[in-house]
Amino acid sequence: MKRFLGILFLVVMISGCDDGDLFLDDINFDKATVATCANNDIIYKLNEKEALLLELPGFIFPSETKTQEVTIGGSNRVVYRFFNGTVKADNICETIPPATPIVVDQWTANAGGKIVITSTPIKTTDATTNSTKITGYNHYIVLKNITFQKTNGTQVYDEFIFGDYTTTVTSIPFAFTKTLGQCATSKQVYNFINSEALTLNNIEAGLIKNEVTALNTPRTALIGSTTNSLIYRSYTGLLTESYFCTTPTPGTPTLFQEWKAASGVANTEGIIEVTTTTFASGFKHTIVLKKVKMVRGSDDFSLGDNYIYGELITN
Repeated sequence: MKRFLGILFLVVMISGCDDGDLFLDDINFDKATVATCANNDIIYKLNEKEALLLELPGFIFPSETKTQEVTIGGSNRVVYRFFNGTVKADNICETIPPATPIVVDQWTANAGGKIVITSTPIKTTDATTNSTKITGYNHYIVLKNITFQKTNGTQVYDEFIFGDYTTTVTSIPFAFTKTLGQCATSKQVYNFINSEALTLNNIEAGLIKNEVTALNTPRTALIGSTTNSLIYRSYTGLLTESYFCTTPTPGTPTLFQEWKAASGVANTEGIIEVTTTTFASGFKHTIVLKKVKMVRGSDDFSLGDNYIYGELITN
């Protein structure tokens, strides 16, 4: 009787597990790096005889802090493939892949799951000046509520971490010379070279005046969102002197990107210093920006502890 009950219990347990939703296999690409094909829209990870593929036609990885959600289905696919030999990039990316190894099994994600991509900047810091540059973006990819259709059932993941994919960006040059100009009417101070400009706008009265400052006692002011605003702009074409101080602002070249300095904090950051000395028959105003942070959306970079904006000559 005990033997019969034992066999009956085993049969019941087996029947209870045989519902087609199998969790015995597990996808593990923890040690694999994320790569992409140059000639198609496939992002992939390889692990010996296995490949995990994301196909996202037309998706653009942004150069800004951003979270995007892509719904699986149609041309947006997630595929897990098994090969009969070691798989390489050519097996994934080539239009006509090598004859070997061949695909021996494939799991395809059902429509409805989500691919969540969170993009954040990658920065480098200059150890001497403490200035920072954005050199690229990291894109953290997570699959959510995903169900793989297998040959013998399904495999379900509430959350599956695909990994980090990085893209590079061209750092902002900031290749300015130290010669500043100033508009006669608006008093805007500007510095430009090629297709980039850095302007100091709506300068408060008394910051720049034709009076020599005492030794080691510069005039100071805080950067603000309106008064003493500092703006970096780059354009799609070359700038000339005639672009500045013109009303209305010329339509060409067109604006490409814009970064604004964060408002300053007294004795801490976002500080403008102006040192005035005599120069020939006039005056030279040396403008230094201290601990200034440039901001665009959720992204920022620092000009460092002391950034010499330039020298302005007045009479």
